[in-house]
Amino acid sequence: MPLKDIVVQGWESLMRNRLRSALTMLGIVWGLVSVVILLAYGEGLGNSVFNAFLGLGNDVIMMWPGQTSMQAGGERAGRRIKFTYDDVQAVRDQVPIAKNVSAESDNGLGYKINNRVISVMTKAIEYPYGAMRKLEVEDGRYFEESDFSEGRHVVIFGADAAKKVFNGAPAVGEDVDIQGLRFEVIGVLRKKIQDSSNNCPDNQCAFIPFPLMRDVTDPPQRNPDMIVFQPVSPEQNKKTVAAVRAVLAQYHHFDPKDDKATPEWDTVEDGRELRQFTIALDVLLGLIGALTLGVGGVGVMNIMLVSVTERTREIGLRKALGARPRHILMQFLAESLVLTFVGGVIGMLLALIIAHAVPPMPLYSDMEKTLNHEGDIFLQTSTMVMVVSFAILSIVGVFSGFWPALKAARMDPIEALRYE
Repeated sequence: MPLKDIVVQGWESLMRNRLRSALTMLGIVWGLVSVVILLAYGEGLGNSVFNAFLGLGNDVIMMWPGQTSMQAGGERAGRRIKFTYDDVQAVRDQVPIAKNVSAESDNGLGYKINNRVISVMTKAIEYPYGAMRKLEVEDGRYFEESDFSEGRHVVIFGADAAKKVFNGAPAVGEDVDIQGLRFEVIGVLRKKIQDSSNNCPDNQCAFIPFPLMRDVTDPPQRNPDMIVFQPVSPEQNKKTVAAVRAVLAQYHHFDPKDDKATPEWDTVEDGRELRQFTIALDVLLGLIGALTLGVGGVGVMNIMLVSVTERTREIGLRKALGARPRHILMQFLAESLVLTFVGGVIGMLLALIIAHAVPPMPLYSDMEKTLNHEGDIFLQTSTMVMVVSFAILSIVGVFSGFWPALKAARMDPIEALRYE
């Protein structure tokens, strides 16, 4: 019998008991709505958290001086390492798989405007730093290479730092005094979601060219607190860390395998672990939804068992007329699948309506005071969510209908015809 005829007969059979079929489908509808909404919530939450983590930068690795834990080259363990600017240049010249390299020093500096002095954490950086750390300027401009080569006294503020110093007034084009030196404000960064930082969030920091740090610190600071770099590709993060450490080991005479000498913060590796966490969360929420859908599947199984019992004589007659067990099996399995998938289609449409009707759920917008619900949790009914939901629905439909269909297929035709 063609599949189309089997499906049509299954539908006609279900329509003989419309109320029973509708109530059974209700369990499927509710279960599928639960699956879709839970998976959509998990994906929305995971994306919000992951994007907030990425606010730190694009595949950024930070390395700072530590203390040796291994003997090397006649040097004892426990020796403190101190970076110099030559280290930065050596990494830039000798590690081709590090595509961007920047020195960084962090200091709390006093910014004088009129008669007020406001303390702001200030990062002295080099030109490639902005692209690595996602420093996107909303008002004004970012640093130019000539700002560094010509030693211009310029500063860029994070959004919150600008409000703190200028009390909400426009900052670009204004001058501020740092240690008696006049600095021109050339830019204010776009406010961004960032749930991790080194020393201070970018929204609350100010940024100046690295060579100027020696002019505004006492005693003058000429060497970096850390080296910030990017691998040419995320897959080469560990290889890049090892190469950078090997270069530094040559200059500071420690074992290249001694990771305590130059600890690092590898955001590439942290991003992978965070993605694994979000996947695990999706699996957990999907499992909870699948259990809810499974309850609806039990209802389908019960109704199909009742249907098999009610139609025992019909089954016996079909077998007596030549129907084979596989024909009976396919007939009842088709009825179960029709019942399941009709309820699934209704549930899918209802889940889409609910997902679009539910407003964004606050997460980072309350903390960062962002506009347009940036950083909040949106129920994201993506293609992947739909595919996973459909796969769970298919499994439930097959398992719910298989046992009743198998029971019908195994009936003895003579005993079935005698059934009252």
